[in-house]
Amino acid sequence: MPRYHDELDALFRALADPTRRAVVERLAMSPAVVSDLARPFSMALPSLMQHLRILENAGVVTSEKHGRVRTVSLRPGALDVLHLWLGEQRTPAEHQADRLGIHLARTTQKEV
Repeated sequence: MPRYHDELDALFRALADPTRRAVVERLAMSPAVVSDLARPFSMALPSLMQHLRILENAGVVTSEKHGRVRTVSLRPGALDVLHLWLGEQRTPAEHQADRLGIHLARTTQKEV
């Protein structure tokens, strides 16, 4: 098991919920205030705050409070550990296919 397994477990737990995945998708576009994040969901604001807390504890989002307004942002590099783990799960055949694709792309470019 990789050394980052605790971080990966927390990330998978945080992203297991469809509401939290929707929040991450929204934050991938730009930071948002909590009231804007809550608008598409039919849940009470404290329930959304609980989802945000889980994402923040997993290191996926950060938040800042200015007066009464809390702005939430996707943490840069938050999903890198997931990308790394998925890359490690690729089979040798996938790696060979990637190398073949690169070779074919280079060969095709030289012929043009």
